[in-house]
Amino acid sequence: MIAFPTPQACLDTLAAHISGWPRPAQWLMRAGLTLIVIVILIGILSAPLGLQAQAVFASFCFCLSLWVRKYKGRLAIISLIILSLIASLRYLYWRLSDTLSFETWEDAVFGYGLVLAELYALMVLVLGYVQTAWPLQRKPVMLPADQQQWPTVDVFIPTYNEDLSIVKLVVLAAQAIDWPVGKLRVHVLDDGRRDTFKTFCRQVGVNYITRDNNRHAKAGNLNEALKVTHSEYVAIFDADHVPTRSFLQITLGWFLKDPNLALLQTPHFFYSPDPFEKNLGTFRSVPNEGELFYGLVQDGNDLWNATFFCGSCAVMRRSHLLDVGGIATETVTEDAHTALKLNRRGYNTAYLAIPQAAGLATENLSRHIAQRIRWARGMAQIFRTDNPLLGKGLNLGQRVCYLNAMMHFFYSLPRLVFLTAPLAYLIFDAQIFHASALMVTVYVLPHIAHSNLTNSSIQGRFRHSFWNEVYESVLAWYILRPVLLALVKPSLGTFNVTDKGGIIKEDYFDWQLARPYIILLTLNVLGLLFGAVKLLWSDTSVSTTLAINLVWTLYNIIIVATAVAVAKEVSQVRAEPRVAANLPVRILRADGSHFDCHTQDFSQRGIGVKLPAGITLGLGEKVHVCILREPPSSLFCASAIFHEGDMAGLRLDDLPLTLQSELVRLTFSRADTWASTWGNGQVDAPLRALLHVSGIGLHAIGDLFLSSLGAVHLRLRPLFTRTPSLPPTVETPQP
Repeated sequence: MIAFPTPQACLDTLAAHISGWPRPAQWLMRAGLTLIVIVILIGILSAPLGLQAQAVFASFCFCLSLWVRKYKGRLAIISLIILSLIASLRYLYWRLSDTLSFETWEDAVFGYGLVLAELYALMVLVLGYVQTAWPLQRKPVMLPADQQQWPTVDVFIPTYNEDLSIVKLVVLAAQAIDWPVGKLRVHVLDDGRRDTFKTFCRQVGVNYITRDNNRHAKAGNLNEALKVTHSEYVAIFDADHVPTRSFLQITLGWFLKDPNLALLQTPHFFYSPDPFEKNLGTFRSVPNEGELFYGLVQDGNDLWNATFFCGSCAVMRRSHLLDVGGIATETVTEDAHTALKLNRRGYNTAYLAIPQAAGLATENLSRHIAQRIRWARGMAQIFRTDNPLLGKGLNLGQRVCYLNAMMHFFYSLPRLVFLTAPLAYLIFDAQIFHASALMVTVYVLPHIAHSNLTNSSIQGRFRHSFWNEVYESVLAWYILRPVLLALVKPSLGTFNVTDKGGIIKEDYFDWQLARPYIILLTLNVLGLLFGAVKLLWSDTSVSTTLAINLVWTLYNIIIVATAVAVAKEVSQVRAEPRVAANLPVRILRADGSHFDCHTQDFSQRGIGVKLPAGITLGLGEKVHVCILREPPSSLFCASAIFHEGDMAGLRLDDLPLTLQSELVRLTFSRADTWASTWGNGQVDAPLRALLHVSGIGLHAIGDLFLSSLGAVHLRLRPLFTRTPSLPPTVETPQP
């Protein structure tokens, strides 16, 4: 059998052959090949094709994409991107050249509004491909064997209004970082100026820093700490982000290798579910909203030397940070703006996609929206005041990465346009496409299908198909006004701290937050009903157009209904989230007997264990827990608080600070606690994801319908209930 070389092998052979040529010849060869490719692409994108020819061409390209998708590697991804861009740019060329002959002002308003939204979406698609096509996948660099060569590090933990129980965990974990004695100093930066924090810091031996004002919020807090500390490097953790023991050993090697490196960022990993995961029941089964950024986008930024500082879980070189004036204070997203300043000054930034810390996600939807509003406002401020397309110091790749990050937060208006666009035709008979329904189909479907298929291949581990629309639909209404105001007047808006921790005692539906989604859902349902009636009485000349708009509207109903479902807050009765972990432990009973088992989860105050066969624990029974390691841990006193089947829950007694510190070191600070679940969930399958989102949306519609019936029943009940007549009351005059 003849073995044919793979396309990748052919490219490698050609590249090796060209590399031996003289430099001018190499340049001419590459320029010539680039010009040939550009001419071919322009011809493909602008070639006029009839209905049948376009259908055949689109079908061939999509089948080719399905075949390419079976293969792994960068060449396959680049091929999928090229095919997707061909489909999308052909659609754009046809859309702008053949479909904009509007006859009335109503058609023009709706039509051009949709075109602008499509242009924005296509721009973000192209920028996203550039940003994520080739993640750098940086690996850690080993530190010198001689620990005397390891640098000194200040750990900053800024806090304002967080509870001491949350900050205590971070402080104890920071003290447990494996680093030479005398070369690590932990500092709590308390902008709340609380005596309880000062006392705690004195008890555990960490530095307590405060100031007499709160100017510039977190950025000002960090800058004040820079003035009174002196280590070579600064590691920053938010007050709820718990570092692992290996954090500095994983990150500092790159700084010693690259003297020009100013920042190294690691992922923000969350050990508690965010509102989407909690309210929709998707924790650890569907990647959360932030996983795409930390799992793929930041890795892609790293290729272009454009890693963003994210405010926590990062190390910075003090000298380079001070050279740009410290943490940026001009906008409310001080972190990304600081990274932009570092890159403009010519310093390098880096990203390691290895979770080395974990934090608390926002507990409810209102806090989540408030956090995203701040991010969106800050990015709009940077776009307005320090636009990456302008000014000196950035290369083309850096400008693209920063631009895409800022343009992402302008999605609110285009998203609302997409959620209402088919209603223009179904309700108002506006002709937003001046083309036959079949021509629209053979151009639009390839554009949508290719982009979904390509993004699924690129993002599959960190974002499932159709969930991006859900995330954007939930936030679109709320970030629209802040973003537009920030563009007009960047000085508007202040930094707000996102509250973490707390208990939600019972399920409830946040009607106030859900109001925009309910209005959108109602409008789309009305549009679906209007369109269905028209379809019954229409002639065949418009039935296909009606069908396309009805399918679009039905999709919008599913997305908006899923957004409504997020507003149904699920109770959270535990004050502290449990972390799943399989740790070997020994349980010692009061009678002197013991047995070995494994944990199911843990928190600061409790442990869940799986009992061996035949073992039971009585409620309230006092035991001692020893985590099996070399050498074995101390004994932690606990009480059994529940026992069901082979599962038991143990509540830890109040521990002295020394034992609390040891417990944190053995649990939260383990290097494998977070990395073991990073990017290891179910890989995206578009059809399965669509069915999942549809199921959630349809269930939400049913719940909303029943809730509405219940509310109507409560209002009408007094009208149909006879009450006995009561004698008139006589009020006694008061003296």
